[in-house]
Amino acid sequence: MNVIGFGKGRERPLSPPSGARELTLCLGTAFRHDNQIHPIVLSSTPAIDSSPPSPVSFASLLHSGYSSRVSRESPPPAMTSLTVDDFDFPLPPELIAQHPAPERGGSRLLHVAGAHLDDRLFADLPQLLRAGDLLVFNDAKVIKARFHGVKDSGGRVEVMLERIVDARRALCQIRASKAPRAGCRLRLADAFSVRMTGRAGVDEDLFAIELDAGDDGDFWDLAERHGQLPLPPYITHPADAADETRYQTIYARAPGAVAAPTAGLHFAAAMLEALKAQGIHTAFVTLHVGAGTYRPVRVEKIADHRMHSERYEIPAATAAAVAATRASGGRVVAVGTTSLRALEAASQADGLPRPGAAETDIFITPGYRFRAVDRLLTNFHLPKSTLLMLVSAFAGVEAIRAAYAHAIAGRYRFFSYGDAMLLERTDAI
Repeated sequence: MNVIGFGKGRERPLSPPSGARELTLCLGTAFRHDNQIHPIVLSSTPAIDSSPPSPVSFASLLHSGYSSRVSRESPPPAMTSLTVDDFDFPLPPELIAQHPAPERGGSRLLHVAGAHLDDRLFADLPQLLRAGDLLVFNDAKVIKARFHGVKDSGGRVEVMLERIVDARRALCQIRASKAPRAGCRLRLADAFSVRMTGRAGVDEDLFAIELDAGDDGDFWDLAERHGQLPLPPYITHPADAADETRYQTIYARAPGAVAAPTAGLHFAAAMLEALKAQGIHTAFVTLHVGAGTYRPVRVEKIADHRMHSERYEIPAATAAAVAATRASGGRVVAVGTTSLRALEAASQADGLPRPGAAETDIFITPGYRFRAVDRLLTNFHLPKSTLLMLVSAFAGVEAIRAAYAHAIAGRYRFFSYGDAMLLERTDAI
């Protein structure tokens, strides 16, 4: 079996394990054994309107580094010792799911409650919930955000929309042999032209573009007609008709995301009906997932990492549903890390989310105190990723380390099209 370590210089062979204990030892460098881990970042969320087209100031996005205001506390000494390598692990490449299960809901489910691991099927989810619980879904809809084109010099480019700012302006990532300069024109999909007007993003890793004056239409329409579905970089096949159905939740409503809220991909209509019949409630938030979700952590110490900002909205009905669930003794279950981030970003001291639209760049790491969410349904995440740090904060560093070792030994399928986990919050077990 060939195993790849995803960190630089970490590619190495690994013999097949004889048991989870031996694989745990193989993963022993993945996380730091540190009993004194503290939170580092809280977000402050100025309100915006999240409906397309967004009226948010393009200039403010460009010049502020495309980030909301952040209220940072100085990282405690223990947190400064956590590095990105503490969240690395080797993963057999054949465990990266390239296609979804034949049917929605046909995946496996690993239930993680501290040191207790239970191998289940996703179809068992209703058995792990009870009447009065509330499932909170992200109803963001993935847009066709990828374009191939050429610069006015003739060089080839690939453009991935990060955010449609308004009908004629957007922020994007650009792959090219040489980065385009401000003023450069790009012809995309041999259908329309844009002009690059400047750099943006927390590390200036995004490009600001606007439609050419001679082109009619708007980015929403052009993306739907000429764009390609933006599958994650670890899925190696080009997007096809099957992906256009399966890389979208059945309840997707609000266009604007460029990556799917993948925990929701497991839910079929029959599952939602079964949950309703059992007295389990559902509610929705919207968080438009950006391409920055795949952005690697490029700093050594995680305390130095800055997140891209993402738009979210908490409907008044969802805020009321959370309050009612709390009052009745039910549990709030976030379906996916995006739902969790939206709820936590909007949560007040009493754990109830404030309704409305806003921006967040909340960075959840071990030591964060969760206020709004009791349980988390999620997929398996990439090594060294901010999402792996988030689930480690939620379920416990050691619990996640053991769960991932167990999943690899048990041949679970990883990432967007892979299997699911139901996590119990570490301080609620």
